Amino acid sequence: MESPLWRPGPLQAASANITAFMQHVAASGGPQCADYAALYGWSIERPAEFWSAVWDFCGVVAEHRGNCVLEHPQRMPGARWFPQARLNYAENLLRRHDSATAIVFRGENRIRSSISFSELQHEVSRLAQALRAAGITAGDRVAGYMPNLPGTVIAMLAATSLGAVWSSCSPDFGVQGVVDRFGQIGPRILFAADGYFYNGNTIDNLPRLRDIMAQLPTVEQLVIVPYTSGAPQIADLPRAVNIHDFMAPYQPCVIDFAQLPFDHPLFILFSSGTTGVPKCIVHGAGGTLLQHLKEQVLHTDIRRGDRLFYFTTCGWMMWNWLVSGLAAGATLLLYDGSPFISKGAVLWDYAEQEKMTVFGTSAKYIDALAKLGLAPRVTHDLAALRALLSTGSPLAPESFDYVYRSIKADLQLASISGGTDIISCFALGCPILPVWRGELQCRGLGMKVEVWNDAGDPVRGEKGELVCTAPFPSMPIGFWNDADGAKYRAAYFERYPGVWHHGDYVELTAHDGLMIFGRSDAVLNPGGVRIGTAEIYRQVEQLDEIVEALAIGQDWPPQQPNDVRVVLFVRLREGLTLDAALIDRIRKQIRDNTTPRHVPAVVVQVADIPRTKSGKIVELAVRNVVHGQPVKNLEALANPEALEHYRNRAELAAS
Repeated sequence: MESPLWRPGPLQAASANITAFMQHVAASGGPQCADYAALYGWSIERPAEFWSAVWDFCGVVAEHRGNCVLEHPQRMPGARWFPQARLNYAENLLRRHDSATAIVFRGENRIRSSISFSELQHEVSRLAQALRAAGITAGDRVAGYMPNLPGTVIAMLAATSLGAVWSSCSPDFGVQGVVDRFGQIGPRILFAADGYFYNGNTIDNLPRLRDIMAQLPTVEQLVIVPYTSGAPQIADLPRAVNIHDFMAPYQPCVIDFAQLPFDHPLFILFSSGTTGVPKCIVHGAGGTLLQHLKEQVLHTDIRRGDRLFYFTTCGWMMWNWLVSGLAAGATLLLYDGSPFISKGAVLWDYAEQEKMTVFGTSAKYIDALAKLGLAPRVTHDLAALRALLSTGSPLAPESFDYVYRSIKADLQLASISGGTDIISCFALGCPILPVWRGELQCRGLGMKVEVWNDAGDPVRGEKGELVCTAPFPSMPIGFWNDADGAKYRAAYFERYPGVWHHGDYVELTAHDGLMIFGRSDAVLNPGGVRIGTAEIYRQVEQLDEIVEALAIGQDWPPQQPNDVRVVLFVRLREGLTLDAALIDRIRKQIRDNTTPRHVPAVVVQVADIPRTKSGKIVELAVRNVVHGQPVKNLEALANPEALEHYRNRAELAAS
């Protein structure tokens, strides 16, 4: 009989924030919810009451809330949440003023620093005054080309305290990648580090900044943040100032937080952009705050004193999610650099030394740890760690086994999934539910998520499209430069009018959890049978010889394509070569554990697999290369040179 990998103890469940929330709901005149299923049902049936309860329970700081919670609940898009409210996102993150540690930073070069909540307040105050003196007002765009530093958090909070709109990307983006993003939104101020460290190398960003500034005419001030050098030479950079000089005239004072509507623009995030210029997705202040509070306080059980870590860059939405942890009173643990220095131990050293309570990372990182044979459970003291979060791609069932075998047995493993599009999650963990192998624990509270088959009918126990059939607060308020909303509607509402189509290929399980099988647009379709790529990766990556894999559907026959064949690319351990025997083992592993349809017609060895800067492999870009079609935005890739391994492969020619 199947058993869960982890189950919360009675005391743990009784003391969880979500349990206190259920009691709060009942005491406020809502239903008596005996378990998560009842709470979830109420949250999607009575969304206005649910989100009002989240607001109250999480103590949202606002000048005014208003009486109306939800206008036009039947419209999607078009619903409006808390239309009378006035609040400020930064004020909610800066509600603590004490001497406890707000942020700890560690770089791969072993530099460590920390800042208290009161010191954070002071630095944000000074920088906000400098920005106001520079003319920044509500609605202006302020951008960051920054590593994951405390200074990046300070810059974001200073900008958003004024009502400015923050947007960021990581410093490993090249010139064109930065211009493709920031060039669309016209920032007035650009914060940029002088350089960054990665994998033992020091990268100087000042030469790039000269080229970037030449193509961003809206930037009135380039504010340089020293990181790799104490005194960067910026005299020849146009409109540049050292941040210390920028802030020098100002002393800490009480911050005048701009009180703005619930849906006032807060963040502009960018789609991965592998099929064209990135979409500029605009997220509102209130929706982002409320959704993150729900996910962190209720689903992740974060509270004052927690030490929250997520391995992320400033170009991934998980950075925005991470910094919202300040609103729950948590200490943020930031890291910048490679996660694999010190023989892969660096993040676990950090976890032990800082008594990390919540460790967030990507599924690919967990898989890489397993391939390296690391066992943090043996090598490190992880007594404080109670939750491990994973996202970015589906977490294979074997990775669940690895976590409980080699990281920690008594641990809530929360595979979570959502995206840049909603700056949050559709499926999450829950501290009062068991963890089942290969499953995301639950659908998020207030998120009316269903799985639809090709006929548009909701299904359970079979694969289909992830949809959301009712509005939620963190829906984008729109795309930048999309006045009539046509691009926004086309992105999410074209397939099913009035229903959010997310583009994930998933299954709702008997435990009311979710399993994710990949992106819908990367689903393979040999002989008309839909196959999620994650189903193949799960099997083939169990073989010791294989580091990682990527699968596409190749039009076949090539001259008159009316079908596709499955092509599997594999990256092997160093020094190994793909031979007939290994191909046979790969095919047998897939056939024995899936179906004959999953078995690749062709298996090809490659030296590298292309991925976005947030670590997601890019099946569509590879498919375009294989079919001789252009990849429109190479700047979105962390390793665009890897695509050359797929071009004009003899193994894929007609035969």
